[in-house]
Amino acid sequence: MELWAKKTIKSVFLPGAVIVLGAVLLLDTGWISLSPSGVNFFYYAVFIAAGLLGWRFHSTRVLFLVTVLLLGHHAMEFFAQGHTVSAGPGRIAFEAVALLVPLNFMLLAFFPEKGSEGRTLVWFLALLFFESVFVAAVSRPEQPAPAFLHFSLFSSYHARLPQPALLVFIAAACMLLVRLLRFHKVTESGLLWSLVATWLGFQAGGAGKIGSAYFGTAALVLASSIVENSYSLAYQDELTGLPSRRAFNDALLGLKAPYAIAAVDIDHFKSVNDTYGHDNGDQVLRLVASKLARVGGGGEAFRVGGEEFSILFSNRTAKEVMDYLELLRLNIESASFRVRSGEERRKVSRAPDRRLGPARRKAARPAPTSLSLAVTVSIGLAESQPQQRADEVIKQADKALYRAKQGGRNRIESFAIRRKSAKESKPGKLAQS
Repeated sequence: MELWAKKTIKSVFLPGAVIVLGAVLLLDTGWISLSPSGVNFFYYAVFIAAGLLGWRFHSTRVLFLVTVLLLGHHAMEFFAQGHTVSAGPGRIAFEAVALLVPLNFMLLAFFPEKGSEGRTLVWFLALLFFESVFVAAVSRPEQPAPAFLHFSLFSSYHARLPQPALLVFIAAACMLLVRLLRFHKVTESGLLWSLVATWLGFQAGGAGKIGSAYFGTAALVLASSIVENSYSLAYQDELTGLPSRRAFNDALLGLKAPYAIAAVDIDHFKSVNDTYGHDNGDQVLRLVASKLARVGGGGEAFRVGGEEFSILFSNRTAKEVMDYLELLRLNIESASFRVRSGEERRKVSRAPDRRLGPARRKAARPAPTSLSLAVTVSIGLAESQPQQRADEVIKQADKALYRAKQGGRNRIESFAIRRKSAKESKPGKLAQS
């Protein structure tokens, strides 16, 4: 994985880091004077919006985390009577909530993304119940603060957040960052930067105007992650990670000649699905898409449907991009795809197996074997002409693709330039059509 690739940077910093940075600039620099009523309006507006978005889009983790942040913040304000305090029940409640909130981030990170009914909801309600009882029990008046809430490991550390809570915050941030770099999901980014905003809220004292503003920022980050995730689902193909047909249509609106469009189709893809199953077919799609995403010449690849892809070359002619497409075709042709042979799991009849014992049932299952599958693509290329609409260029690329299919597949055909197959000529040699 290219750690600092463009996609990685975007998934890590957008939109959460921008929101948190904006909050820091507004709240810590004093550029804008915030009234308590304005902060309260912002606070409740974003919490309500985040809760409704989490419920409407069935985002379990966001909905549960918004609930945890809201209840935890109100618990601190209740025991501290709305002010930042350094001793008494308010301070104990602050230390307890500061320890529990990052633990909740860590636990809820592993909750299923969709659905809030059944066992998931029961476990969450049980978690809230025990945490509420714990905070209420340790924060009783005249109750000595438990030592594990504020023990000291580093004598030089002096900050509002106690060291146990700080260590849990660091552990939670590291875990969420690892999950973000692994999955590149917008929701994972939202959890990480919401945790950062929550930490800033505790550093500001938790209760009070600044603390409330930071907790509201944490809820705003969660709400924005749902909006950003919905945008990604609309404009990005979930299976391959490439931009989708909607993104392709939007890209066509701003095109100006010259440009070239390549239509790409996986050869015999239906046969791959029928022979090896749809799971292996999805694997082929992902691997071919990974090759397309790295096409040279400034091309941008899109998945426009099924096994069909389009590559858009802005400010390029067909002749200028032909070598890049030839290299792409050769890279795909030379790659070997490891697939598992045998029947697709959902197509195997399970009725006879239930009448067998465990050992015989295991022996009756066909043992899948690993084999290497060669996959090729056919490509049709067309370039824009003055006063020509983009849909006409697409039709020309489709015609060239059809000609490549008819000519034997695993080749490139241009609407203006015909490329001979490998049997007819050496790679890179062009022939006018």
